[in-house]
Amino acid sequence: MAELPVPELPATLSHCSGRFTISTLLGTEEGGWGPYAATEGAGCDSAHPTHLSSSTLCTRTFGYNTVDVVPAYEHYANSKGVGDARKGRPSLADLHSILKPDPGRLHAPVSSPQRSNGLPEAGLEEVTGEPGRAPVPDPVRFGWVKGVMIRCMLNIWGVILYLRLPWITAQAGIALTWLIILMSVTVTTITGFSLSAISTNGKVKSGGTYFLISRSLGPELGGSIGLIFAFANAVAVAMHTVGFAETVRDLLQEHNSLIVDPTNDIRIIGVVTVTVLLGISLAGMEWEAKAQTLFFLVILVSFINYLVGTVIPATAEKQAKGFFSYRADIFAQNFVPNWRGPEGSFFGLFSIFFPSATGILAGANISGDLKDPAVAIPKGTLMAIFWTTVSYLVLSATIGACVVRDASGSLNDSVAVGSVGCEGLACSFGWNFTACAQQQSCRYGLSNYYQSMSMVSGFGPLITAGIFGATLSSALACLVSAPKVFQCLCRDQLYPLIGFFGKGYGRNSEPIRGYMLTYVIAVGFILIAELNAIAPIISNFFLCSYALINFSCFHASITNSPGWRPSFRYYSKWAALFGAAVSVVIMFLLPWWAALIAFGIVIFLLGYVLYKKPDVNWGSSMQASSYNMALNYSVGLSEVDEHIKNYRPQCLVLTGPPNFRPALVDFVGTFTKNLSLMLCGNVLIGPRKQKMPESRLTADGHTKWLTKRKIKAFYTDVVAEDLRSGVQMLIQAAGLGKMRPNILVLGYKRNWRTASPQSLEDYVGILHDAFDFKYGVCLMRMKEGLNVSRVMQAHVNPTFEAAEHAEENGTGGRAAPGTDSATLASEQQASTIFQSEQGKKTIDIYWLFDDGGLTLLIPYLLGRKKRWGKCKIRVFVGGQINRMDEERKAIVSLLSKFRLGFQEVHILPDINQKPRPEHIKRFDDLIAPFRLNDGFKDEATVNEMRQGCPWKISDEEVDKNRAKSLRQVRLNEILLDYSRDAALIAITLPIGRKGRCPSSLYMAWLETLSQDLRPPVILTRGNQENVLTFYCQ
Repeated sequence: MAELPVPELPATLSHCSGRFTISTLLGTEEGGWGPYAATEGAGCDSAHPTHLSSSTLCTRTFGYNTVDVVPAYEHYANSKGVGDARKGRPSLADLHSILKPDPGRLHAPVSSPQRSNGLPEAGLEEVTGEPGRAPVPDPVRFGWVKGVMIRCMLNIWGVILYLRLPWITAQAGIALTWLIILMSVTVTTITGFSLSAISTNGKVKSGGTYFLISRSLGPELGGSIGLIFAFANAVAVAMHTVGFAETVRDLLQEHNSLIVDPTNDIRIIGVVTVTVLLGISLAGMEWEAKAQTLFFLVILVSFINYLVGTVIPATAEKQAKGFFSYRADIFAQNFVPNWRGPEGSFFGLFSIFFPSATGILAGANISGDLKDPAVAIPKGTLMAIFWTTVSYLVLSATIGACVVRDASGSLNDSVAVGSVGCEGLACSFGWNFTACAQQQSCRYGLSNYYQSMSMVSGFGPLITAGIFGATLSSALACLVSAPKVFQCLCRDQLYPLIGFFGKGYGRNSEPIRGYMLTYVIAVGFILIAELNAIAPIISNFFLCSYALINFSCFHASITNSPGWRPSFRYYSKWAALFGAAVSVVIMFLLPWWAALIAFGIVIFLLGYVLYKKPDVNWGSSMQASSYNMALNYSVGLSEVDEHIKNYRPQCLVLTGPPNFRPALVDFVGTFTKNLSLMLCGNVLIGPRKQKMPESRLTADGHTKWLTKRKIKAFYTDVVAEDLRSGVQMLIQAAGLGKMRPNILVLGYKRNWRTASPQSLEDYVGILHDAFDFKYGVCLMRMKEGLNVSRVMQAHVNPTFEAAEHAEENGTGGRAAPGTDSATLASEQQASTIFQSEQGKKTIDIYWLFDDGGLTLLIPYLLGRKKRWGKCKIRVFVGGQINRMDEERKAIVSLLSKFRLGFQEVHILPDINQKPRPEHIKRFDDLIAPFRLNDGFKDEATVNEMRQGCPWKISDEEVDKNRAKSLRQVRLNEILLDYSRDAALIAITLPIGRKGRCPSSLYMAWLETLSQDLRPPVILTRGNQENVLTFYCQ
């Protein structure tokens, strides 16, 4: 811990509760300043509020004063990225560096002693309120029973429980019905476990299923599922409402009381019903919860009514309909299957029953209205699955033991037990249903009568009430779920034109606009009054959600991210994967065309979000997976031996701030994109303490600038005392494993003649360092220069003067004042020649010396890109006038073996001719200011004269390098003759011998070689090792 001198403590410390203020730590004289300065006179337990956040232990805890703070909830709330500042926690600089006055720093609010229990702090307005305004009431929050379990049970139970489960039991038999139930429940239970794991891995907010999937798998899959899940819930409102309306319509038909006609009655009853449900929803979650509790009680009463009815002795009327109370032989007969009709198959019945096992997401969908979602969702969901499973098993077993499969319903079919000609189990009970059973014309019995539960129950209308409760509760749950999920999706702004529906109202932030949209969708589908076609698609949408919830759990587990720490431990990643696979299989067991439609919609929405790339960062498992894959491949790559065929130009580009040299960035980015590594290096020159904050401030902005420019590159910077030592750091430390640069790319130093001599030495020294470290070198010169920082800053700030090194060296540069991350990312992009179509120009390669082939490879890679694809590549080599044809054939043969596709080869026989006198004079004038003029004195005298100015050129060095100097002059003449109108010139970089060629002479060579040329000039020198091969192995 960072310790401070212990001053004499105030008397108030005897009642200390919470964290020390800095005024207490530093004494009353120093208490008015520092990064965590308190208000004047504030003590550790002052009656006046201080400006220091949360609680620190007092001296009595540790025995000395400390700026360090104890762990507290508010330090971790709303955490986002690594390195973000946390409210109330001192920064590393506060603990590590010397405390200095910082009056301009914002003060953080302090918590009262009552809040030192680790609970989240309420906002100030919630604590004190505003003068003259009543405090805002707390929003309604539900526990696991009322908020999740009851809601899920109501959504799982539906009309299938009352109208289809007895019929399924008759078809499949009790044994296979139990298997169907348990198979369905296995999928939902695995999904429940996965849901529990995800919901307990951090604080869950509103948005339900969408929130869980999107925060786990990212916005791409989460957004697509969120949209179709909200739509599916909206249409499900119509489905359940139509189910209720059909039941009411049937009752009206029985009593000859139709309103208009059967179809329009469904529409009228459905619209009225959904309007009432909307009113309940708009009244608030509290009223909606009361309505759901009422429906739950109705269903429980109807279920108890049914169970009581099974033990009541059967009347003659009920016996005529096939009910004989509990009988072992009925149970035995109904235990085995009796398939009938087109749907009489195991998977046919499974596809009918499975939707009745769904609905487990109803509680999670209102996650924002739960007191503690991390407790309520797992506990409530799993308990709902358990009790509904028990109810399904009990119902199928009891009704299968009481009711025969076929019955006529006629009281005249009673016979004496053992009568001749009577076939079937009912004969032993005194009833002869043989005629209708053989003709398959029986109206009653489990196989024929959907209302068997109502017939068995003690009081039939209660079963009808249960059907009403099941349909209306499911409709109400979906009516609440759809807007809640959609509201969260709208607030995330993943899709256009839907933000309007994200606004919340009232203390619960109710999505009123979402309710109205859901109502309109539901009414639209109710008016269609034909939902048989849309129902399978809705089931597939829910199954998509189940599959992705399971896959989210599996994916988060398999990535081994340290952030995956669910408090719910009873899950298995392999079971989750199995649940995801089974969910997809079930989608195709339902109508296959519906599964294809569901997949098509998901893929379309997924593609849209992938294309738009929303600026969100939720710490998804996809991010963790990307890291895992990159790590595994990088480690695996280290075990792979290098081969010339797999050589890639991996470039360390000395851009300084990348936005200062966009042409250099574009040039390298063009030929490395989707091919090899590009790393933009920046050397921040100055004291580390001064430059480190600048590095942290701008690094993210430079990366975003590269991304916005569609350059696939990394950015890194180092802080150094001078440019050369910083570049040495980058050359040695940049990269990872085999993903390390092998080429140093930098800009040409245009102002070398007027720059400080030391910067000239550093620049040439960087080239020597690169060769020492076995790097290739690529040096770029453009007529208009590379550094656009003066132009940029003159546009933004006319008084700006660029840093000295920014224009000088073509490698470093200092970020301008106020150049933060947001400014860099939003900066207008400068256009360069490498972003435009080059048309049918030429790329001229002057392969003068064999450097391993790098001089050829880079233009070849550039020519493969679309913007340069129409350019003709010409290769120029030196030769003798009397052997031109032989030398040309030899080079063409060599190039053809390299398979580069270069057909046009020119031999330069006049390369050794003497340059024109005026050009020689220009070169001599160029080096004149840098000459030592020693008169060919001995080496010791020259070294003494050159003491402190190693860039000076002795007369002997001029004389020894005369031939090489004249060659550069002659090459410039050739370049002007042959390549004046080229799109790009690539030429072998001359090398100056270390210790024998002064930096000023070497720069004079480069200046002379590349001067007066309009196209960009790329001077390239490999590390003298092959980068091209014509062998297959």
